[in-house]
Amino acid sequence: MVLPVKVFEVRGLEGNPLDRLTGWRETEQVEGEDDLQLVTEIIETKDEEGTVSGIFTKDFYREHTYRRRIVSTPQTEEAPFWILQHNDRHFLVVMAPSVARGVKKLLSNHVAVALGGILNADVREAKITHEVLQRLHESNPQATNLIWFDNVDLPGVDKLCLSGQGLADTGMYKEYIDHGMIWYVVFTSQPKGYTVGMTRSVVITNFSKTTEEEFIEFVRDDILKLIEA
Repeated sequence: MVLPVKVFEVRGLEGNPLDRLTGWRETEQVEGEDDLQLVTEIIETKDEEGTVSGIFTKDFYREHTYRRRIVSTPQTEEAPFWILQHNDRHFLVVMAPSVARGVKKLLSNHVAVALGGILNADVREAKITHEVLQRLHESNPQATNLIWFDNVDLPGVDKLCLSGQGLADTGMYKEYIDHGMIWYVVFTSQPKGYTVGMTRSVVITNFSKTTEEEFIEFVRDDILKLIEA
């Protein structure tokens, strides 16, 4: 199962976030439906060895066609999240799409903003620099499967991609790196052997077979230390 997460930094966090998250709930009355409420809430909160986790859930209406009529039915989307600590910094990890796909309504940025309000904390975008991704590749080029470059200075070219045998071609890589910045890299991590995609905006996708818990442990131990201070 492909597991996508996005990492945010949390500043100004006071106390145990579990206290503010546990039991948080909002309801919205549906016009014309006296017996129906749309609920936004946080469920399954817990604190395990300093990692606070939970699931952000939100009800919404989805329209579909039934016998040539547009019918709206309520649905619920869920986004698991974790609050991790690295040294004296706190990070929020949200397991949700970063861009809209299909009927998905709950995006990682939406969840991050909502949780920031509940926690009364400053949640902001995390960043991994081009230089860090460059060092990650150059330290072990054989472990890299794919590189996308952006900010390309060639007229009419927005992005460049290097994959397959081209990654082992030092001359081709140097040519591409001279014209753009690494935006996205897919690599095999050591020593766990996960195949992972990572962007400068710290969207991380694990393409290997693993559990959520194992993936979050990998993010905590291997990724958070790469994020720009």
